[in-house]
Amino acid sequence: MSVVGFDFGNESCIVAVARQRGIDVVLNDESKRETPAIVCFGEKQRFIGTAGAASTMMNPKNSVSQIKRLIGKKFSDPDLQSDLKSLPFSVSEGPDGYPLIHARYLGEVKTFTPTQVFAMMLSNMKEIATKNLNAAVHDCCIAIPVYFTDLQRRAVLDAATIAGLHPLRLLHETTATALAYGIYKTDLSETDPLNVAFVDIGHASMQVCIAGFKKGQLKVLAHSFDRSLGGRDFDEVLFHHFAGKFKEEYKIDVLQNARACLRLRASCEKMKKMLSANPVVPMNIECLMDETDVKGIMKREEFEELSLPILERVKGPLEKALADAGLSVDDIHMVEVVGSGSRVPAINKILTEFFKKEPRRTMNASECVAKGAALQCAILSPTFKVREFQVNESFPFSISLAWKGSGPDAQDTVPDNQQSSLVFPKGNPIPSIKALTFYRSGTFTIDVQYSDASGQQTPSRISTYTIGPFEVKQSEKAKVKVKVRLNVHGIVSVDLATLLEEEEVEASVSKESASEPTKMDADEAPADAAAAPPNGNDADVNMQDAKANADTPGVENGIPENGDKPAQMDVDDTKVPKKKVKKTNVPVAELVYGAMSPADVQKASEKEYEMALQDRVMEETKDKKNAVEAYVYDMRNKLNDKYHEFVIASEREGLTAKLQEVEDWLYEDGEDETKGVYIAKLEELKKQGDPIEERYKEYTERGAIIDLFNNVLASYREAAMSADPKFDHIDINEKQKVLNECVEAENWLREKKQQQDALPKHANPVLLVAEIRKKAEALDRFCKPIMTKPRPAKPAAPQAPPSPASSGSEQQQSHADENASTNENTGDDGNQASSASSEPMETDKPDNAGSA
Repeated sequence: MSVVGFDFGNESCIVAVARQRGIDVVLNDESKRETPAIVCFGEKQRFIGTAGAASTMMNPKNSVSQIKRLIGKKFSDPDLQSDLKSLPFSVSEGPDGYPLIHARYLGEVKTFTPTQVFAMMLSNMKEIATKNLNAAVHDCCIAIPVYFTDLQRRAVLDAATIAGLHPLRLLHETTATALAYGIYKTDLSETDPLNVAFVDIGHASMQVCIAGFKKGQLKVLAHSFDRSLGGRDFDEVLFHHFAGKFKEEYKIDVLQNARACLRLRASCEKMKKMLSANPVVPMNIECLMDETDVKGIMKREEFEELSLPILERVKGPLEKALADAGLSVDDIHMVEVVGSGSRVPAINKILTEFFKKEPRRTMNASECVAKGAALQCAILSPTFKVREFQVNESFPFSISLAWKGSGPDAQDTVPDNQQSSLVFPKGNPIPSIKALTFYRSGTFTIDVQYSDASGQQTPSRISTYTIGPFEVKQSEKAKVKVKVRLNVHGIVSVDLATLLEEEEVEASVSKESASEPTKMDADEAPADAAAAPPNGNDADVNMQDAKANADTPGVENGIPENGDKPAQMDVDDTKVPKKKVKKTNVPVAELVYGAMSPADVQKASEKEYEMALQDRVMEETKDKKNAVEAYVYDMRNKLNDKYHEFVIASEREGLTAKLQEVEDWLYEDGEDETKGVYIAKLEELKKQGDPIEERYKEYTERGAIIDLFNNVLASYREAAMSADPKFDHIDINEKQKVLNECVEAENWLREKKQQQDALPKHANPVLLVAEIRKKAEALDRFCKPIMTKPRPAKPAAPQAPPSPASSGSEQQQSHADENASTNENTGDDGNQASSASSEPMETDKPDNAGSA
């Protein structure tokens, strides 16, 4: 099972894996720990990650970045519209109201959903992990921002499915940071919690998490966030400042040129980082636009003044997190700052003033999220043993269910007929289960919606569930229990609907069984019975939240099964009516607004496979083309260097002309050919070049293999002629065979070597390395069994004949011999010999001792 954590950032991605010695951040193809979150569409293939970043400047309009800001959002979303102004690629509104990305791929303009592009990046991260682990990657944990809506979370799961991944959990980024922080702390108290505020200012957003740590436990107390307050906002301040300045001074408008915008933004980001350590930073860009060189300067004080509107928003999430956690500043023991945008000195000054303590930077600001996600995956994985550490996550939103009443005046046109109930309040534990009981006479619907969608910038309604059809008795309303689940990913769904029907059955009760307890079904417990059927009004829902909290899957309606006290009955074989609850599962149909259907996910998976195959074919084609080019340059240099003596002049001239011809072809007609054509060209060149390479290779390796052959000869000859006692048991005729074989092999080598020495280096060799090796192996096969023949075992000492006094019976003698043999093998001293006769054992003892 793979144990991998993915941190999918707005600008870059990081992959962490669990190994036996701990958590490691793995390197990409360029040996870098961070991979740019960019997908660049080309004429023949896609360039993803580091390759995409390298292609961005040359192909900006087809380079898709900041994918995380697009996924799961309506096209009309104000944040999305704001982001699109700074993005170089084209985005339009799809027929469903969600964005579609336009890019030129394989020679034509094609459209992709943000989920598809997100999946492309996940595929690249999966490939990085696979190469480092040398194993298939399937199971993982993906870190997501805490502010991701239900639809965005579903979109991430869909993207993972398209990429061939199975997320064990979507983990909040701040929770991942808290886990990476707390799991290594050994000084935590079992009673008094350590309250830590984690402030994560990334490239595009700010997230705050307040967590309480106890020994072996992490509890998230509060979440808060600002979706559009990050490092890039400071970049934009500098970008617009210098764009206006250059327009005034140099009469160029960079906003009209996509490549110029990219270059200026890159320079502004670099300047922002330098201003963190320097009071004044210059800017110089050559040929920014219209062959114009530009330069500027920025002081830190001026930068902070320009950024004042952004800095004033930092306190908002801090205050909200404290209020939601019910803590004061004095209750916060430590403040940890992470994220790529957290290095701005002005932000640290605000945090210090707010918390009245200096923020700490004990964690790697960029890698802590990926490491936390990998730790969570290791905790969930059976292949790793991780120290006991419980993560109690909380949900950042309030979710309620809405339905139409069931009274006789219930009409779809009556707006007041709509009812709702808060199911998962803000701060509710993840995962969690709640149950509701409805009384209905037929199919009905339930809407899952946000209780307060004002701060969501998203439609309040998430999904609709149709429950039914089901059969009910005439003039009665059926009791339907609905189970609502908040799963580990933070997604709310109606999991199960059960029809509960009471049936009366006659049971025979005798005195012997009268004292047995009568159990009451959990669904018929008094708390549930308190909800009487509706009397023509709209009070037709019974939420058992008020009775008990049903946050565990093993408890329905918050009421566990209980056994009543034994009911005493003085009835002899009496038929009494007994109520029994019949449970029947009711069909539940799901409609999630804006989500991909399973069929669409399957189509996207197939499309991703086709594009990945195209990329692989193109990469292999480029490899073969590079192989042809490398062979041309390599062979040309060797012909004039180390191969010079191994080729005649005419042969050298012919091959050199052929190499030049192929080189010219590569840069003209062969610039864009198929993989098979390049393979054929390389084989054509090797037909002429391989004989030369073979002659050189034979010459350089021949000396070493001859020395090895002579060593084998000498060793066997020496052993056959040796007077060493260890060879005394080998027959003289056998030794002579070895000597004869050695002489024959030596003569063969001498004759072949004389022929080879008479030939020039450019002639084809007559003494081949393979032949010498084969001859040495044959010699070894013949001589080794003879010279390593084991010494024969010494014959056993003869036994003395039995004395006349002990010749009672042959059977007794046989037993005595067996016992003697047993004592000999086991090292006994003969005390356990058979009582048949002791004289043979006395005779055997000296011989056995001597042979031992």
